[in-house]
Amino acid sequence: MRLSFHGADRTVTGSCHMAECAGKRILIDCGLFQGNHEPDGANAADFGFDPASIDYVLLTHAHLDHCGRLPLLSKRGFHGEIITTAASKELARLVMLDSAHLQEEEARSRNRVKARRGRADQPAAPLYSILDALGSLDHFRRTATYDRPIELASGVRATFVDAGHILGSASILLEVTEASGRKCVLFSGDLGSDGSSLLRGRSPPPKADIVVMESTYGDRRHRSLTSSIDEFYAAVSDTFTRGGNVIIPTFALERAQEVLYVISRGLERNRLPRSTQVFLDSPMAISATEIMQRHVELLNPEAAALIRGGRDPFQMPALHYTRERAESAALNQIHGGAIIIAGSGMCNGGRVRHHLKHNLWRTQCSVVFVGFAAIGTLARRIIDGAKQVEVLGEPIPVHAGIHTINGFSAHADQPELVAWQGQTEAPCTFLTHGEESAMNSLAALLAGPRIEMPRPLQAFDV
Repeated sequence: MRLSFHGADRTVTGSCHMAECAGKRILIDCGLFQGNHEPDGANAADFGFDPASIDYVLLTHAHLDHCGRLPLLSKRGFHGEIITTAASKELARLVMLDSAHLQEEEARSRNRVKARRGRADQPAAPLYSILDALGSLDHFRRTATYDRPIELASGVRATFVDAGHILGSASILLEVTEASGRKCVLFSGDLGSDGSSLLRGRSPPPKADIVVMESTYGDRRHRSLTSSIDEFYAAVSDTFTRGGNVIIPTFALERAQEVLYVISRGLERNRLPRSTQVFLDSPMAISATEIMQRHVELLNPEAAALIRGGRDPFQMPALHYTRERAESAALNQIHGGAIIIAGSGMCNGGRVRHHLKHNLWRTQCSVVFVGFAAIGTLARRIIDGAKQVEVLGEPIPVHAGIHTINGFSAHADQPELVAWQGQTEAPCTFLTHGEESAMNSLAALLAGPRIEMPRPLQAFDV
């Protein structure tokens, strides 16, 4: 068996790993690079393999940095099968179509600039189109059920195990029997934290010979969810006392829904002012919320019981869904008492940039970050203490209160990663999906005689 690494190698985005075994080529994820990488750079580059040669893609979950290059893979010749869970299939459709729409929009914007500069003969093209994204959906031919093996080929089977990261997320065990013997390779995908207030907890990992695992928070511990929720309520209440708004840049999948759930419980228990108005300003997050409501079986018992009992936290009276651009623009006329949840979580795109432009300079307001921000993103610059940032082409001073509450993270922290890897009893571990400092910290704590940190396009015979 050969493993090769084609994304999220010593960085946290663009997950893409290949297993060559029993005469088959199998990709685990095919994600978009974000942060420092631009679509016309790393994303548009050669994959490092021929897409037409890939037999299967096993998708761990539907975040853009794990599924976002699937339309490009299909566009460049992939004819195989994509397998994932039912919830991930629904979410991936949503994410890929949104990504294609944004890329088409960006290309049109660039072409308008080129035309004004007399360079219309060099038109910009999107990485892939909405039609490409729709075409890639034809490759989703089977769905996986947790803990039920799927036969891929003679001597190769895959089992999806609940990773507890976002709705439908999975770790994937690849069991391979070849002439040289039997090998079990476990791909972690992104691992959820033990403390989610909304999703079921992740399942214990199976035993494996080789583990390929994420290391996003390999160098830090999360605060407890309880103390993080307390901090969140305090930040909101303090901001409202000052007469401002709370802006929450958030990822559309899982994080937005978890924040809504926490707000709902806070209003119900009088931890937040009754006058609070909540706006979910993200068409994709609204659609993802609707998908979550269809998969109550994947939620934790408390959240599931609320929905089944008619007390759906995603239908609280204070909540307003804003799908239309005009509705989003109208929010800029609200100067206090509002929680505005908008994408994207790293502030590199989406409607949140408009809300930052109108609120970041106001001392009455607060920006609350509840997720990971990669190096090079606008979110990371704000978190790291920038006094002024460029938002939508304008320099904006940072006067608002800045809160980073990492207890909401959908990623396991260092102790959880160490415990998970120890349960696998794997003698060989490959660390991916992390910045080098996080990888180095985690590597020093892991069990097993062999720890590898692959570089891009590096391959290993195992």
